[in-house]
Amino acid sequence: MNSALLRLLQLCDPALPVGGFSHSAGLETYVQLGIVKDAATAKAFVTGMLSQNIHYTDAAIVSLVYDAIIANDINELKQLDDLCTAVKLPKEMRMASQKLGARLIKIFQPLCNNIWLSCYAAAVNAKELQGNYCIAFGIIAHALQILKTDALTGFYYNAAAGFVTNSVKLVPLSQQTGQELLFALQPLITGLVQKNVRANKDLLGVCCPGFDIRSMQHEQLYSRLYIS
Repeated sequence: MNSALLRLLQLCDPALPVGGFSHSAGLETYVQLGIVKDAATAKAFVTGMLSQNIHYTDAAIVSLVYDAIIANDINELKQLDDLCTAVKLPKEMRMASQKLGARLIKIFQPLCNNIWLSCYAAAVNAKELQGNYCIAFGIIAHALQILKTDALTGFYYNAAAGFVTNSVKLVPLSQQTGQELLFALQPLITGLVQKNVRANKDLLGVCCPGFDIRSMQHEQLYSRLYIS
């Protein structure tokens, strides 16, 4: 039995009580505008989010967090937290990252007993750092002795599962269609993980501005089911 696999499954479980189900990352705007309206457009949204947004932001940062810990570079970790906040232009996305990060830390800090996580949590509590979700995820995954490639795979899968679940609810799509969509995303996730193993810090934030615009518009929607 691979205990690291069990820890990864718990860390990436979409049902983990961090509140991820309440965030759509702008998908609700796309649906209300009629841009995402069926299985094909939902797949285009999720594919774009994974390959043109998360790939150059949160997933890359998870990889860089591993590198910083291996290099024993606490200053690099702090800079990554600042950069993560800076590349999230919509206010709701910054708040979502910080709320999810705080809840993830609260769950796993008693379980890990890890110096990096304890130092990060202390800096967040002291308002010295923001406590972004992907930073916390990277620290916790490393503390749980999960390989970087496995951690990135789980991170992408968790994001994809969240987007698909929200698409099923919002479009709406059938549960079967949702599972077919999630299954079809596997080759994309595998390819993105391989690219993120050696993440380029200079490319952080190189993402599609359309997602940021829709997230900003979400703040002004007449009716909303999701926080972001």
